[in-house]
Amino acid sequence: MELSHKTRLGDFKSINPAKFKFFVNGRKGLTGEETLALGSYNALLQTSLPPEFQYYKADAETFESSHDVFRMAFPRGFAWEVLRVYSGPPAIAFKYRHWGYMEGPYKGHAPTGELVEFTGVAVLKVDEQLRAEEVEIYYDPGELFAGLLKGEVISGVDSVDTTASKLQPCPFLKADP
Repeated sequence: MELSHKTRLGDFKSINPAKFKFFVNGRKGLTGEETLALGSYNALLQTSLPPEFQYYKADAETFESSHDVFRMAFPRGFAWEVLRVYSGPPAIAFKYRHWGYMEGPYKGHAPTGELVEFTGVAVLKVDEQLRAEEVEIYYDPGELFAGLLKGEVISGVDSVDTTASKLQPCPFLKADP
Protein backbone atom coordinates (compact mmCIF):
# COMPACT_ATOMS: atom_id res chain seq x y z
CA MET A 1 0.00 0.00 0.00
CA GLU A 2 2.80 2.41 0.81
CA LEU A 3 4.33 1.93 -2.66
CA SER A 4 1.07 3.12 -4.19
CA HIS A 5 0.30 5.97 -1.81
CA LYS A 6 3.54 7.49 -0.50
CA THR A 7 6.06 9.45 -2.52
CA ARG A 8 9.05 9.53 -0.14
CA LEU A 9 10.83 6.34 0.91
CA GLY A 10 11.63 7.98 4.26
CA ASP A 11 7.89 8.05 5.07
CA PHE A 12 7.52 4.28 4.72
CA LYS A 13 6.91 2.35 7.95
CA SER A 14 6.69 -1.16 6.52
CA ILE A 15 10.15 -1.45 4.95
CA ASN A 16 13.79 -1.06 5.94
CA PRO A 17 14.84 1.54 3.34
CA ALA A 18 18.55 0.81 3.76
CA LYS A 19 18.18 -2.89 2.85
CA PHE A 20 14.97 -3.10 0.81
CA LYS A 21 15.02 -5.11 -2.44
CA PHE A 22 12.02 -6.00 -4.62
CA PHE A 23 12.19 -9.06 -6.90
CA VAL A 24 9.51 -10.10 -9.40
CA ASN A 25 9.49 -13.50 -11.10
CA GLY A 26 13.22 -13.98 -10.56
CA ARG A 27 14.21 -10.69 -12.22
CA LYS A 28 16.99 -8.45 -10.92
CA GLY A 29 16.11 -6.91 -7.56
CA LEU A 30 15.10 -3.25 -7.36
CA THR A 31 16.01 -0.98 -4.47
CA GLY A 32 13.30 0.91 -2.65
CA GLU A 33 14.14 4.10 -4.54
CA GLU A 34 14.05 2.29 -7.90
CA THR A 35 10.73 0.65 -7.07
CA LEU A 36 9.23 3.94 -5.90
CA ALA A 37 10.46 5.80 -9.00
CA LEU A 38 9.03 3.14 -11.35
CA GLY A 39 5.76 2.71 -9.47
CA SER A 40 4.45 -0.57 -8.12
CA TYR A 41 2.54 -1.51 -11.30
CA ASN A 42 5.55 -0.85 -13.52
CA ALA A 43 7.83 -2.81 -11.20
CA LEU A 44 5.40 -5.75 -11.20
CA LEU A 45 4.76 -5.68 -14.95
CA GLN A 46 8.26 -5.33 -16.40
CA THR A 47 8.86 -7.94 -19.07
CA SER A 48 11.52 -9.15 -21.45
CA LEU A 49 8.94 -9.85 -24.17
CA PRO A 50 9.54 -8.08 -27.50
CA PRO A 51 7.51 -4.82 -27.62
CA GLU A 52 5.01 -6.17 -30.18
CA PHE A 53 3.94 -8.85 -27.67
CA GLN A 54 3.63 -6.59 -24.64
CA TYR A 55 0.08 -5.91 -23.46
CA TYR A 56 1.45 -3.34 -21.04
CA LYS A 57 4.58 -1.34 -21.74
CA ALA A 58 6.09 -0.54 -18.34
CA ASP A 59 8.87 1.44 -20.01
CA ALA A 60 6.31 3.83 -21.53
CA GLU A 61 4.34 4.42 -18.32
CA THR A 62 5.13 6.71 -15.41
CA PHE A 63 4.26 6.13 -11.76
CA GLU A 64 1.19 8.35 -12.24
CA SER A 65 0.04 7.03 -15.62
CA SER A 66 0.37 3.41 -14.48
CA HIS A 67 -1.90 4.07 -11.52
CA ASP A 68 -4.35 5.97 -13.72
CA VAL A 69 -4.57 2.99 -16.13
CA PHE A 70 -5.50 0.55 -13.37
CA ARG A 71 -7.73 2.94 -11.41
CA MET A 72 -9.68 3.44 -14.64
CA ALA A 73 -10.06 -0.31 -15.22
CA PHE A 74 -10.83 -1.05 -11.55
CA PRO A 75 -12.70 1.99 -10.17
CA ARG A 76 -13.67 0.09 -6.99
CA GLY A 77 -10.10 -1.04 -6.40
CA PHE A 78 -7.88 -4.04 -7.05
CA ALA A 79 -7.54 -5.87 -3.74
CA TRP A 80 -4.51 -7.82 -2.57
CA GLU A 81 -5.59 -10.73 -0.37
CA VAL A 82 -3.37 -13.16 1.54
CA LEU A 83 -4.84 -16.64 1.09
CA ARG A 84 -2.41 -18.76 3.10
CA VAL A 85 0.72 -18.21 5.17
CA TYR A 86 3.28 -21.02 4.97
CA SER A 87 5.98 -19.78 7.35
CA GLY A 88 6.54 -17.11 9.95
CA PRO A 89 9.24 -14.47 10.40
CA PRO A 90 11.94 -13.78 9.46
CA ALA A 91 11.14 -15.39 6.06
CA ILE A 92 7.39 -15.28 5.56
CA ALA A 93 6.15 -17.35 2.63
CA PHE A 94 2.56 -16.89 1.53
CA LYS A 95 0.04 -17.35 -1.28
CA TYR A 96 -1.95 -14.32 -2.40
CA ARG A 97 -4.73 -13.27 -4.73
CA HIS A 98 -4.96 -9.89 -6.50
CA TRP A 99 -8.49 -9.21 -7.73
CA GLY A 100 -11.10 -6.68 -8.77
CA TYR A 101 -14.02 -6.12 -11.12
CA MET A 102 -13.18 -4.62 -14.51
CA GLU A 103 -15.78 -1.86 -14.59
CA GLY A 104 -13.73 0.57 -16.66
CA PRO A 105 -11.79 0.36 -19.92
CA TYR A 106 -8.24 -0.91 -20.24
CA LYS A 107 -6.16 0.57 -23.06
CA GLY A 108 -8.82 0.41 -25.75
CA HIS A 109 -10.69 -2.62 -24.38
CA ALA A 110 -14.22 -2.15 -23.11
CA PRO A 111 -15.08 -3.02 -19.51
CA THR A 112 -16.59 -6.45 -18.93
CA GLY A 113 -17.84 -6.05 -15.37
CA GLU A 114 -16.25 -9.42 -14.69
CA LEU A 115 -13.91 -10.49 -11.93
CA VAL A 116 -10.26 -10.24 -12.96
CA GLU A 117 -7.84 -12.06 -10.70
CA PHE A 118 -4.54 -13.82 -10.43
CA THR A 119 -2.79 -15.72 -7.68
CA GLY A 120 0.85 -15.97 -6.81
CA VAL A 121 3.30 -16.74 -4.07
CA ALA A 122 5.67 -14.43 -2.26
CA VAL A 123 8.50 -14.51 0.24
CA LEU A 124 8.88 -11.57 2.56
CA LYS A 125 12.13 -11.30 4.53
CA VAL A 126 11.76 -9.02 7.54
CA ASP A 127 14.02 -7.51 10.18
CA GLU A 128 13.55 -7.57 13.97
CA GLN A 129 10.98 -4.75 13.71
CA LEU A 130 9.06 -6.74 11.05
CA ARG A 131 10.02 -4.25 8.33
CA ALA A 132 10.48 -5.79 4.89
CA GLU A 133 14.06 -6.11 3.70
CA GLU A 134 13.37 -8.30 0.67
CA VAL A 135 10.15 -9.02 -1.19
CA GLU A 136 10.05 -11.78 -3.80
CA ILE A 137 6.86 -12.00 -5.87
CA TYR A 138 6.06 -14.85 -8.27
CA TYR A 139 2.98 -14.86 -10.52
CA ASP A 140 1.80 -15.22 -14.13
CA PRO A 141 1.00 -11.76 -15.58
CA GLY A 142 -0.89 -13.51 -18.38
CA GLU A 143 -3.69 -14.25 -15.90
CA LEU A 144 -4.14 -10.50 -15.32
CA PHE A 145 -4.10 -9.63 -19.02
CA ALA A 146 -6.46 -12.47 -19.93
CA GLY A 147 -9.16 -10.63 -17.97
CA LEU A 148 -8.18 -7.13 -19.07
CA LEU A 149 -8.10 -7.94 -22.79
CA LYS A 150 -11.36 -9.91 -22.75
CA GLY A 151 -13.48 -6.83 -23.39
CA GLU A 152 -14.33 -5.82 -26.94
CA VAL A 153 -11.91 -3.48 -28.66
CA ILE A 154 -13.34 0.01 -28.63
CA SER A 155 -13.34 0.94 -32.33
CA GLY A 156 -11.22 3.90 -33.33
CA VAL A 157 -9.41 3.97 -30.00
CA ASP A 158 -5.73 3.08 -29.78
CA SER A 159 -5.65 3.72 -26.05
CA VAL A 160 -7.87 5.23 -23.42
CA ASP A 161 -7.43 8.64 -21.79
CA THR A 162 -6.64 7.70 -18.21
CA THR A 163 -5.93 11.12 -16.77
CA ALA A 164 -7.14 11.53 -13.23
CA SER A 165 -9.86 13.98 -14.35
CA LYS A 166 -11.48 11.20 -16.41
CA LEU A 167 -11.59 8.66 -13.59
CA GLN A 168 -14.89 7.72 -12.04
CA PRO A 169 -15.03 9.20 -8.54
CA CYS A 170 -15.59 7.15 -5.42
CA PRO A 171 -19.38 6.77 -5.04
CA PHE A 172 -19.15 7.28 -1.28
CA LEU A 173 -17.49 10.70 -1.44
CA LYS A 174 -19.78 13.59 -2.27
CA ALA A 175 -18.44 16.30 -4.55
CA ASP A 176 -18.83 19.89 -3.42
CA PRO A 177 -21.89 21.52 -5.10
